Amino acid sequence: MAKTAKQSCPIEVNVAYLRKNLPRLLKDVEKGRTVVVSRYNKPIAVLSPAGEDEKPVRRFGAGKGRIQILDPHWADPMTDEQVEAMVEDRY
Repeated sequence: MAKTAKQSCPIEVNVAYLRKNLPRLLKDVEKGRTVVVSRYNKPIAVLSPAGEDEKPVRRFGAGKGRIQILDPHWADPMTDEQVEAMVEDRY
């Protein structure tokens, strides 16, 4: 989103004005504006839009060597006896 001249300069307010107009100022922040809060003409806080939450990019093969399969037969099909034992809680 390209910033217009109105969006590029921050809104400067004092604490009293902030208390009375917080919902409106938060809407301005949502639109991309920055609000500078001051007390006795000294800036004490800056309200600015939050950045987008970025999910980390997952690379194929990034976990190579980190996983170790202890049982080489883990994917072998179960025998009928093993299935019966598992069903009967004896496995």
